[in-house]
Amino acid sequence: MKIVKIIAVVLLVAFVGIQFVPTERNQSDVVPKTDFMLVNSVPDHIKSKLQTSCYDCHSNNTQYPWYNKVQPIAWFLEDHIKEGKAELNFNEWDSLSNRRKKSKLRSIIKQIENDEMPLDSYTLIHKDASFSEAEKQELIQWVGRLKDSI
Repeated sequence: MKIVKIIAVVLLVAFVGIQFVPTERNQSDVVPKTDFMLVNSVPDHIKSKLQTSCYDCHSNNTQYPWYNKVQPIAWFLEDHIKEGKAELNFNEWDSLSNRRKKSKLRSIIKQIENDEMPLDSYTLIHKDASFSEAEKQELIQWVGRLKDSI
């Protein structure tokens, strides 16, 4: 029984200790001129859905939930956002070559068709980020038209 108490105290001290390890925040008040929404004529309903479903992980401005200050969850979020931005950062859209834009648009279509994006771990908490079947089809068609126009 004494060992269990020692382990519990050590775990509690470790949990409290990691709360003081800072994470990098992905927040900016500036929307660059290269942003996807600014350089493309995005219909309002698609713009709203992209911002709700994609921009937290794929832009320079994340809307953080209340639990983002609790470690190790904050580390998980930070890693998730870094990976998302490395794959596609909507704020840097217009700095991509046309060939790269088409590739990214093809990838967006494929991932939405295959229900790979938005991630289940994201939509579990952000229910409004999920796509209905009609929203998926509308977004896929719009992205396809955008891809063909580049």
